[in-house]
Amino acid sequence: MAAPYHSYVSVLIWMLEAALFDAVCWLARLFSVDSVSDCGAWVFRRIGPLTGAHRVAERNLRIAFPDAGDAEIKRLLQAQWTELGRSLSEIIILDRIVADTGRLEIDGEASLAAIAAGAGPVVFISGHFSTFELMAAAIVRAGVPCQITYRAMNNPYVDARVRKNRFRYGVRLFAPKGLEGARELIRGLERGESVALMNDQKFNGGIAAPLFGLMAYTAPGPATFALRFGIPIVPMSVQRIGDAARFRIIVHEPIELESTGDRAADIETGVRRINGFIEDRVRARPAEWFWVHRRWPNEVYR
Repeated sequence: MAAPYHSYVSVLIWMLEAALFDAVCWLARLFSVDSVSDCGAWVFRRIGPLTGAHRVAERNLRIAFPDAGDAEIKRLLQAQWTELGRSLSEIIILDRIVADTGRLEIDGEASLAAIAAGAGPVVFISGHFSTFELMAAAIVRAGVPCQITYRAMNNPYVDARVRKNRFRYGVRLFAPKGLEGARELIRGLERGESVALMNDQKFNGGIAAPLFGLMAYTAPGPATFALRFGIPIVPMSVQRIGDAARFRIIVHEPIELESTGDRAADIETGVRRINGFIEDRVRARPAEWFWVHRRWPNEVYR
């Protein structure tokens, strides 16, 4: 049976998007890392406020900082668009940033070395802070065998290019989000590999736990894996140093979960502690979080 017309249209659009992605990547490699970062910041500062995502970001900021005045919210909105523009443009040249050791500081490098030497496996968790892909690169560069979860892009051609780009800075063990991805993570843990998950986005069907005073549905996976295998949760974060493409990657103190025999309660405790970590990091550096995501239930945005 012939493929429906809309399938051909979709493939054509995907191919055009992939061609545009290739052109942007090629152009980015003609300039210095800092120039690419500055360009991304300039573009997003101007385009971001014209999009619907601007309203989502403003709503999220008012949820997180209810006492902030209009001037402060406006400042944070501009700052988060600047940071988002920098981080998204930097991701396409991340291999160049990782290769330049002067651009990266790792606070807790000894902890990563110990995990790589046999203190693992662990469950790494983090959120979409600044140029968040740097955390995966740091884990791999330290020699930690680790399954990195990711959400496949809707465009399969662009997704293949993004995966190839990740190979350039060493990230090769992927587990897609979803049921099959969860099974692959379990198989990895059984082999003694660590796993790394981003745990700051809305997860329908997840566990409701407080985040900035509102209940937010959160994936229970990290807490579930930690309890099942009796291993620690190791939070990580990344911070931008100044306005350039220079970063500090932090390996935080592990979260040890106690197994009380009430598995549901233990998992909920883990989710609450992870949300507490995310909230603390966002409060400390609000401009560097991914504010354009609808983190709370839909009714909050109506």
